[in-house]
Amino acid sequence: MNINFNKNNDGLVPAIIQDATTKNVLMLGYMNEEALKKTQDTKLVTFFSRTKNRLWTKGEESGNVLNLVNIKLDCDKDTLLVTVNPKGPTCHKGSDTCWNEANSESYGFLTKLENTIQTRVEAGNIEKSYVASLFAKGINKVAQKVGEEAVEVVIEAKDNNDALFLNESADLLFHYLMLLQAKGFKLEDVVSILHNRNKNNFHR
Repeated sequence: MNINFNKNNDGLVPAIIQDATTKNVLMLGYMNEEALKKTQDTKLVTFFSRTKNRLWTKGEESGNVLNLVNIKLDCDKDTLLVTVNPKGPTCHKGSDTCWNEANSESYGFLTKLENTIQTRVEAGNIEKSYVASLFAKGINKVAQKVGEEAVEVVIEAKDNNDALFLNESADLLFHYLMLLQAKGFKLEDVVSILHNRNKNNFHR
């Protein structure tokens, strides 16, 4: 990599640390040429500490190391994106990230939808909430609803009305998220299995 270490006249470039799995940004550090080389050689992320004025391998005291996955250079050749597999919390204060956020995997709107379902169930307002009322009927009713929606998807897949097919697909996905929660699981549990299958070449 042709990195411009001299842009700021201090021999340092910012290194953005990102979890390779969750894609969350964990912290920001600085590297000089020596820190970058040590990172590449040891596969443990190493910075140049401006306060200690020396190389510093993340986790050298706490054991909460950052295992290197990949390093990318930005278009101006003066910022690094370092993807890692973290061992333990990243922040020295004990949180997952230096922004005091949980380093959990997010699936965008689907995660938001999962959280909404959970909120409605916990509120238990069965008179105003469809989600709460269905949950109150028990897991058999939730599972039955998933089955009904699956049948509707199959029926619409055999027709030519794309709008109906997509709407029934949305209904199926929504109720499937409800069933997962009724069973005490989340979407990330299913995705984890798919990740493992992909890693073990189960998908052909």
